[in-house]
Amino acid sequence: MSEKEKVIFSAVQPSGELTLGNYLGAIKNWRNLQDDYRCIFALADLHTITVRQDPKEFNHRILELYALFLACGIDPKKSIFFIQSQVHTHAELGWILQCYTQFGELSRMTQFKDKSKKHADNINAGLFCYPSLMAADILLYSADLVPVGADQKQHLELTRNIADRFNGIYGDTFVVPEPYIAKMGARVMSLQDPSKKMSKSDENANACVRMMDDANVIMKKFKRAVTDSNSEVKFRNEGTGIDNLIGIYSCVTGKTISAIEKEFEGKGYGDFKKAVGEAVVNELIPIQEKFKDYMNNTDYLVQCFKKSREEALKISEKKLSEVKEKIGFVL
Repeated sequence: MSEKEKVIFSAVQPSGELTLGNYLGAIKNWRNLQDDYRCIFALADLHTITVRQDPKEFNHRILELYALFLACGIDPKKSIFFIQSQVHTHAELGWILQCYTQFGELSRMTQFKDKSKKHADNINAGLFCYPSLMAADILLYSADLVPVGADQKQHLELTRNIADRFNGIYGDTFVVPEPYIAKMGARVMSLQDPSKKMSKSDENANACVRMMDDANVIMKKFKRAVTDSNSEVKFRNEGTGIDNLIGIYSCVTGKTISAIEKEFEGKGYGDFKKAVGEAVVNELIPIQEKFKDYMNNTDYLVQCFKKSREEALKISEKKLSEVKEKIGFVL
């Protein structure tokens, strides 16, 4: 099978503001994959309601995020990009796959443990079972590859286990997906504490660059970024602040690490941090302008996600019918 024939599936929750880490770790990769693979993308709003949402805010945020993804380069003419709750097959297969997922498997999921601590007043069944829904998201489209960060590897492994289990009982039904891990930018760290992943919930405002930050704010955050006790712009592969900045610069500019080291030979961290900030500004400002244009034309957004909804339904209903028939449901 050629790369062009392989299916890539990926979904992101419409919760909170997107960060530079989200963009470089996932969205930019999505954009670049569209020319080489058959791409299917989703806003996973069914997953988001495991945490209580304000309905009006949630509705608006889904539209905003859809517009932002288009502004980042997701092209509905090249890819399917739908809103999960509009495609009923996800919830249906999600329930079926819960019945082929073991309680012990779900109880070992580290994200369930982490989120239970954060939302101790709302440890609901959806929070516990949502890896089965995530498996349904992937398996409905016979995805060959799934872009994953380090925090999602466990869920993809569970998806593979569920697919193998079902196939073992009923014969070949699901494609068992493989992880797709980008070479650079898969894990952007905090600008203030490079031992932690960049997070919008960080208490230190300088730790995180948001997609909608203006140019001045972005430049200030990079000027204040933590580096290390050395002064040379050299990649040390030790998880230092300078490693993080070199990774960001490489991801934004497309330059190799060796080319970056040569470019800044004899220059200090001040010059480098300024260059990184400027590169990020040049990347994000055009995206922000396109985002505003899309939000001023919501009719076009609706047209895009309705078209993708129909395409997603056509593919996923076929797979769901196959699953139901094999189980023995009356169709």
